[in-house]
Amino acid sequence: MKSLKFISFCLSLALCVSCNAQDNKEDQIKMALLAAPVEVRDGAHVYGFDEDGKFITLREGTNGFIVRSDDPNQEGFEVVCYGVDAEPFMARGRDLKSKGKGRAEILNIREEEAEAGTLKMPNYGSVLHIYYGQNAKYNPDTEEIEGASYRYVIYTPKATQASTGLPLRPNGPGHPWLMFPGTHRAHIMITPPEGN
Repeated sequence: MKSLKFISFCLSLALCVSCNAQDNKEDQIKMALLAAPVEVRDGAHVYGFDEDGKFITLREGTNGFIVRSDDPNQEGFEVVCYGVDAEPFMARGRDLKSKGKGRAEILNIREEEAEAGTLKMPNYGSVLHIYYGQNAKYNPDTEEIEGASYRYVIYTPKATQASTGLPLRPNGPGHPWLMFPGTHRAHIMITPPEGN
């Protein structure tokens, strides 16, 4: 009789853990989708993290957009959305990071590969949406991200100030500017003022 009670207890515990894992998966999907434009959320591919912090697919996509949940292994908070055209570039960064490469080394390797034509770059004008904040967090009760800011990164590989007409630093809050001009990772940055 005692052994039956023990087995019943273990099964209940396993079901409870499974429910928590499922809730976590659903919360990750909900938080990741908040980085995407409303019109593409339903069909976006969702990446997230399992209980061990391993990068995984949480939901298959159907519309050419990808979102990624906040990485629990990193400081601060960040969820992102980007087009499928940027996935080879993103995947290469993840691969190099998983092999112990640091940020500077990853940037250099991808620069070399982009120059050699072996790394597919995001399309010119492809947009990365970033919802971020050092102390931001997702509130599962309200299904909102609290304390975060939004940023747009528009990929413009090899773009320069002359080719875009943009300044190399923002003229004011929320103004677009060109970062890393002339390189494979040149992009237009737009950071709306906080609260917008």
